Amino acid sequence: MLSSKNRWIGYWFIAPAVVTLLLLVTYPLLYGAYISFFDTNLTTKWDFVGLKYYKEIFSNTEFIGKILLTLHYTFWVVAGHFVVGMGLALILNMKLKGQTVFRVILILPWLFPEVVVGLLWKWLFNPLYGLFNAVLMGTGMIDEPISWLGNEQIAFIAVIIVSIWKGFPMVMMLILAGLQNISEDIYEAAKIDGCTRLTAFRYVTLPGLMPVMLVTLILDTVWWFKQFTMIWILTQGGPGNATNVVSIDIFKQAFDYFVFGKASAMAIIVFFVCYLMGYGYRRLFGNGND
Repeated sequence: MLSSKNRWIGYWFIAPAVVTLLLLVTYPLLYGAYISFFDTNLTTKWDFVGLKYYKEIFSNTEFIGKILLTLHYTFWVVAGHFVVGMGLALILNMKLKGQTVFRVILILPWLFPEVVVGLLWKWLFNPLYGLFNAVLMGTGMIDEPISWLGNEQIAFIAVIIVSIWKGFPMVMMLILAGLQNISEDIYEAAKIDGCTRLTAFRYVTLPGLMPVMLVTLILDTVWWFKQFTMIWILTQGGPGNATNVVSIDIFKQAFDYFVFGKASAMAIIVFFVCYLMGYGYRRLFGNGND
């Protein structure tokens, strides 16, 4: 039998992680939920209002519209990540010469801070001295500069493109790790049975990748659903409300209008939306054990 001292060794090993999660995740979440019940300036004013802000939020069609806009944005970004990430992961898995160099180059967008990425692309999109307009006008494809981030239709597409460029390396590396975890013996057996590359991809590769893809899908969706930094740097939610996703609205409620209680209530709702999306993914793509 284990001694009392040895029995506690495992708990001591996980204690730092548990304490970190409690301080950095659980406490802020609970404190944010607490603030959502008050009309407060976070210092001297703490007027209890109960569910007032939640009622205001759900009775306001603008907030529902921002949730739908955020879902629209997240769908295209995550879809782009998986298309680009899957394609590049399959290429890198072919054991081509120089693949290590290309792997390092392709992962660079993910390593750059979001602020750097946002400022870089904002310079590229600049209508006066941006690289895109300079190239297009130099080749005669356009006659006058395009305001990439000043047009409601183009700005939303531009933000999606930047987000795809920034986030595809994470999906690529996770899928590549999943591909390298699939045994070559399975592919050999499929080849002997007469499977083509397309058939092997459908019946061997995709099922083998499903656990990795499920985790990647949940992480990527939640991460980009609450994206704030790059969108704020690029457009600050404009022009108009074209890119005014829910995270931008929460920021404005808290730090422009100083309605911290309402901003906290909106953040709690976003938390539950993210939880429901993760739950839905597990039910839809899980292996039946969830």
